[in-house]
Amino acid sequence: MLDIPPRVRVHVETLLAAQNDMGVCDAFEQYAPVGKPDAMNAPHPSKVAGIDSTVPAPAHTAPPTSTAPAGSQVPPPHAPGALLQDRLAGWVSDLTTLHELTERLVRTDTLDSALREVLRAGAALVGARRGLVVLEPADGLGPDTTIGLGLARADLGTIETVPRSSLSYGRILDGLPGCDGAVAEPDLLAEDGLDPRHREVAARLGYAASYALPLTAEADGRLGAAVWLYDEPAEPSERQQHLIGLYTGHAAEHLARLLEVERTRASLRTVREELLPSRLPRVAGVQLAARHRTGPRGGGDWYDALPLPDAALGLAVGAVTGSGPSAVAAMGRLRASLRAYAVMEGEDPVAVLSDLELLLRLTEPARSATALFAYCEPALRKITLAGAGHCPPLIVGERRTEFVETSVSAPLGMLSCWEAPSVELTAEPGETVLLYTDGLLHRTGDPVDRAFSRLHSAAAGVPRALRHDPDAVAEHILRTVLPDGLDSADSEEDVVLLAARFE
Repeated sequence: MLDIPPRVRVHVETLLAAQNDMGVCDAFEQYAPVGKPDAMNAPHPSKVAGIDSTVPAPAHTAPPTSTAPAGSQVPPPHAPGALLQDRLAGWVSDLTTLHELTERLVRTDTLDSALREVLRAGAALVGARRGLVVLEPADGLGPDTTIGLGLARADLGTIETVPRSSLSYGRILDGLPGCDGAVAEPDLLAEDGLDPRHREVAARLGYAASYALPLTAEADGRLGAAVWLYDEPAEPSERQQHLIGLYTGHAAEHLARLLEVERTRASLRTVREELLPSRLPRVAGVQLAARHRTGPRGGGDWYDALPLPDAALGLAVGAVTGSGPSAVAAMGRLRASLRAYAVMEGEDPVAVLSDLELLLRLTEPARSATALFAYCEPALRKITLAGAGHCPPLIVGERRTEFVETSVSAPLGMLSCWEAPSVELTAEPGETVLLYTDGLLHRTGDPVDRAFSRLHSAAAGVPRALRHDPDAVAEHILRTVLPDGLDSADSEEDVVLLAARFE
């Protein structure tokens, strides 16, 4: 018998008793010393159903290799100390794996990326190659989505043709009896009661077993279900089931937080879209197109186009300081007020902006905004405009590409009384007048002068075949000024582009 000091024997007995009461990982988490020996962290990939798993197996699955010098006394392989060391090594390996996978999960900041990470990590833990996760919150507020791992969109559609009650994740989501926890189907094709359509789909897609788990958060209830598919009959071991259970419990809480963020963003996006024109008006003599990009928090950039008396047209762009729900609400109030002033005195853009500035100063003294309003007479191709701290419009045509010379003026709400002279211009047939917010320039990351040059070059480079279509002109300019996805990337800067082509 090994000569183990009494203090060591006490700790060993306490650890083993705690293991029986709390479970392997919980016991080790309470009693394990800080730090992890390198010898205990070597990966031991297991193989399930012919698939090499990336998850380290417990170290006790392989017998220890003796490196003792010749003639020395080596403890027998089944000595209590060797068994304990072997078991501790397995616990360290499991906890290290869980730590690494959960660290990767918490670094995801979108719901889609988190769901994909859950699928990848789960496949590694249970030794599967493919799988899918179905997000279907029990409160019915959405969003509902299905994401696959190793399955194309067509494959997911094929699986959805199977009756829901025959699918393991379907039974979990519907709360059928006996499906409160994991649902293992180790040999699908051998089951006598398997739905014929499910058997056909499994044979077509080449999977023979599945293992499904609910994704349930403590406060939010059931969020969805994840299922992993095996290429041949197989079932996760007891250790793998324990590890994937711990992981999905943590993952569900992270998904619940991201789900709340996604719902908030979707609500804000819906409100913002409702505050902007649902469609552009049709006015004889002019064609309109618009582009609007916003960041995840929502900003105060806006545009408007409204028919006015005497066959006139009012065009406006603007930006409210700040971001988030308060800026979106302020943008809606400002746009609605400008519409009212434009209907009453739209032929005088200076008067429209003066009234808007007075309203802003009286009702929201802590906020400022930039705006540009143009009164257009399409039959004459005549435009009268005034701007308050806003970027100058850009004229794009066959013979010229130039910025409109406007007077320098302060934004609304910055001075005790705002007023600046208006500017009149006449567009040639086929020319497009481009109104935009400064977010288009800021998103480039260039200094202002270089950003203006980039915008001018993009407008001058519009292909001749596209110049008859303001929608194509706006799209070309946006993609040229903001290449490589900068137009759709998350940014604090909103982008508004409003194009009006005069016939």
